[in-house]
Amino acid sequence: MLARLLALLAFLVAAPAAAQAVVDNPNTRVELIAGAPAADGSRTLGIVLTPKPGWHSYWSNPGEAGYAPKAAWTLAPGVTAAPLRFPVPSVLSVSGLTNFVYEGPATLVTTVSGAGPVGLKLDYLVCTSEMCVPESAKLGFPAGAAPDRRVADAVAALPHPLAARFAATGGRLVLAAAVPDAGAVTKAYFFPAADGTADYPSPQAATVAGTDLRLETKAGRAVPARVAGVLRVEHGASVTGYAIDAAPGAVPGPGAPLQAPAASGGVALFATALLLAIAGGVVLNVMPCVFPILSLKALSLAKGGATPPEARRDALAYAAGVIAVCTALGGVVLALSAAGEAVGWGFQLQNSRVVAGLLVLVTAIALNLAGLFELGSFGGGGGLAAKPGAAGSFWTGALAAFVATPCTGPFMAAALGAALVLPPAAGLLVFAGLGLGLALPFLAVGFVPALRRRLPKPGAWMATLRHVLSLPMFATALGLAWLLGRQAGVSGMALGLAGALATGLALWWLGGRQRAFAPAWPPLLAGLVAAVAAVALVAPAPATAPVSDAPAGLSAKPFTEAALADLQAKHVPAFVYFTADWCLTCKVNERGALSSPAVAQAFKAKGVTTLVGDWTSNDPVLGRFIRAHNRAGVPLYLFYHADGRVETLPQVLTPGVLTALS
Repeated sequence: MLARLLALLAFLVAAPAAAQAVVDNPNTRVELIAGAPAADGSRTLGIVLTPKPGWHSYWSNPGEAGYAPKAAWTLAPGVTAAPLRFPVPSVLSVSGLTNFVYEGPATLVTTVSGAGPVGLKLDYLVCTSEMCVPESAKLGFPAGAAPDRRVADAVAALPHPLAARFAATGGRLVLAAAVPDAGAVTKAYFFPAADGTADYPSPQAATVAGTDLRLETKAGRAVPARVAGVLRVEHGASVTGYAIDAAPGAVPGPGAPLQAPAASGGVALFATALLLAIAGGVVLNVMPCVFPILSLKALSLAKGGATPPEARRDALAYAAGVIAVCTALGGVVLALSAAGEAVGWGFQLQNSRVVAGLLVLVTAIALNLAGLFELGSFGGGGGLAAKPGAAGSFWTGALAAFVATPCTGPFMAAALGAALVLPPAAGLLVFAGLGLGLALPFLAVGFVPALRRRLPKPGAWMATLRHVLSLPMFATALGLAWLLGRQAGVSGMALGLAGALATGLALWWLGGRQRAFAPAWPPLLAGLVAAVAAVALVAPAPATAPVSDAPAGLSAKPFTEAALADLQAKHVPAFVYFTADWCLTCKVNERGALSSPAVAQAFKAKGVTTLVGDWTSNDPVLGRFIRAHNRAGVPLYLFYHADGRVETLPQVLTPGVLTALS
């Protein structure tokens, strides 16, 4: 009895002389509130931290910097306080460090096991993007303090328990949890409870695999036997947190992308993406493999003396072919993305056999423009574009779209990146908008008589122009041969050239027989079979160094997420760009602005490190990183400032844009 009295006396001495439930510190207001007593006498308490605007406090695992609030309780004898429970945090990147924080009011919750007065000393850290200040607050209230309804709200906002499982293989951490209404999730993020579970700066790829929400990221240095933490899930503007304690188990492969928000912002995103896609399609018309096709198709209207209805018919058929192919290619991209593949626009040129097939096709087109043979009597698939009327216009448009769209150019990057996060139907409309832009010049010629009247009158000069227009097609074939050599080595390039040679010989025979009005099918078929066999034998070569073509003055290094994270941790500015050998815009920038001595000198003076990611062949790691920056393909240019800011640069670079970086 005496011992209990002494303990009670000690508590009364240690407890605050006057109950103070609110403390206004210089940068934070701290409140201690209590809920109604339970039947067993326990009470739920809340600690409300309200930082001033521009300041933030920290979650139980602060991330790469900061520290979590620490509570020291003064309670009556025999009364205990449970560990603090934290609401759902958010991610904040400051100076290149990934932190888990509260940028507004946050209520920490605990339960005390019995009645009596309560004393608390809370130590915590609050920060801005420029400075951090440790603060402390001593709070308390007497027994029987009136209940505060905010406690019940805080308890309801705590993460709900949810079963989950994980797998950690190949340096990757994958979580799977049966989140309610997983198909409607618009955003998700996992906050690991233990440091070292996940690599904080690495992006987290969230997909829906059946009934599971699946998150994948780079594993940390020490993945524990059970992975605990909080899963933050957003359904539009609604945020729900799930407390998970995942055991090792089977996890599904990547699933469908998350739904895009359906709010008005989504409508604005779709409208912007559609307009940019149309503008990007218009720009594609100046590519060397499209301009000859467009020019000849436009001049065919003048040559054939098409009536206005016929001109409109051909224009609509051409547009239908372009839009159909662009939409089909976009549908393949969306389908592969939904299946978990990290693909983007131009994915078809990451396959060396497709490149070899295009080499043969473009060589045939160039030889036709050069006058070696005519397609008129060459039925089947090769003659589709030469058919008269709407059918020929449709297949001409389809051909133009297929050979014109391997690379993202101005306006296209943001548009196609948005298409990958919009709902599938909206995404397909964006890809169709790209086709509409590509078809607009011919539509204008077909529907505006004044433009047709301005076309040159038919004459012998058209044959000369046709031969001249074969030159950019031959140049395109040469570029495809070079690309094939990069992807499949000398042997692969030799096979592709052999296929082009077999096709050329067969078409030369065809041209001669056409002029003699004699049948030519057996040699023609033999040549085409040889070309198909050569293309089928092409196989990718082992990957080469990704920075072999990087401008020498930049002293570029291969891109890896670990290398970028290391530079960010050391506050070293970094210029990171992603390229591909089949990307015309990439090569123009590399031969132009990126090779400028002024750029090399400026980067050296400012200590900028250059990292290059080569996406010539499909690389899922690069694909995920590019997708994480809302891009559907290359080029992608990023500048990481020493203070942690990330700047996305335009796709057409100039020396002035690069030298101005700091």
